[in-house]
Amino acid sequence: MESSLLVLGISHHTAPVEIRERFSVSESRLYPSLHHLAESPGIEEAVLLSTCNRTEFILWCSDIDAASASVQRLLAGEFGLDTSAYGHFYRLTGGKALLHLFRVAASLDSLVVGEPQIVAQVKAAWTKARQAGTTGRFLDRLFQKALSVSKHVRNETAIGEAPVSIPYAAVALARRLFSSLENRKVMLIGSGKMSELSARYLMSAGVGKVWVANRTLEHAETLARELGGTAIRFEDRWPYLAEADIVLSSTGCPHIILGREDGERIRRMREGRPLFLIDIAVPRDIDPSVRDLSGFFLYDIDDLQQVVSTNIDGRLAAAADAEKMVEREAKSFGKELDAERVVPTIVALRAHLEEIRQTELARFRSQSPATDDAAAAALDALTARIMDRVAGELARELKQTRQRPEQDELTAAVRHLFRLAQPKPSTLPDIEPQPATAGVE
Repeated sequence: MESSLLVLGISHHTAPVEIRERFSVSESRLYPSLHHLAESPGIEEAVLLSTCNRTEFILWCSDIDAASASVQRLLAGEFGLDTSAYGHFYRLTGGKALLHLFRVAASLDSLVVGEPQIVAQVKAAWTKARQAGTTGRFLDRLFQKALSVSKHVRNETAIGEAPVSIPYAAVALARRLFSSLENRKVMLIGSGKMSELSARYLMSAGVGKVWVANRTLEHAETLARELGGTAIRFEDRWPYLAEADIVLSSTGCPHIILGREDGERIRRMREGRPLFLIDIAVPRDIDPSVRDLSGFFLYDIDDLQQVVSTNIDGRLAAAADAEKMVEREAKSFGKELDAERVVPTIVALRAHLEEIRQTELARFRSQSPATDDAAAAALDALTARIMDRVAGELARELKQTRQRPEQDELTAAVRHLFRLAQPKPSTLPDIEPQPATAGVE
């Protein structure tokens, strides 16, 4: 079978989280899984991409059906795959697989279209596969191109400019206020998931100290350890509020925990330094009138949601431009990969012609034992040039035939004429994921 690209996976488009989490590949299982795949029938090269929203096996195959069966065996043996769960998996081959990978890298297939995290995850998956020794000429070229396309999409469209998640919007507003977030001090009040994610975004933007205050000190200490910050007692929060540049509050308390008088007190301690407050609690933690204080910039969940809602439309418009760009790049690169598909036939053809040449040379030598060394060397060189000429012409014709059906017909003809092994037809159906919707990877 001619070599081809295969993507077999599961994602947020096809399965709920309770199904996806069964097939999430941890760091400890990643390298053994890659090595298992690389040694399995039908697979020549392998990359494994596993995020909270997808697990995908990206494979360069000599036999698509054998490769699919190899992945199924791995999933069944190591991850408990059964018949019902396999219905959530999709299988893409050739051009559809290529387009899918480009769309994933460009964050067009993400839960939040345009989110920036996925490109780093794609790059990390490729890097780990290279370290494991399971990529080669084809997948290295493919991932290099996918990352290049992703970069062009971000540089040439507005898909990543507008924040479309609450934590991401909060960080964007903070950056707008302070210009640079380098070495800024952050105070977390409460240890909710939303404030944690916001804090992680802020840390990736370069903030310095992070303090975590919670009514339950153990919870504050747990989150502080995860963030590399410092836990403080809830009742000791006031001097830290006076020193912080950014405050994220999400306590779940049924009442206000920072009122107007508290704000006045903090403002006097700050000596005119601005304070950015993000209240993502419902009900709210911070009295709305605090926003009237000089130097205080308060945003609640509705303010952030309005930013997100406004930006979704802008991202979807940018996504339409990005889709056209990705489709164009995938089509162009697909032609290059189609040319590479015939390499196994060309290699087999050269081996077959070389076998014929050596057989005939041996027959000639046995019939003409008196031939001197110089004549024998000249004859060897002549037949080698003839073989190279024939093989080269056929290889050029196969590679330059750009239409896939015509290329497949010509490749099959060459295999038939020279009695090379025939490719096995694919029998399993290709299952595609549903189209992406705007909604973090």
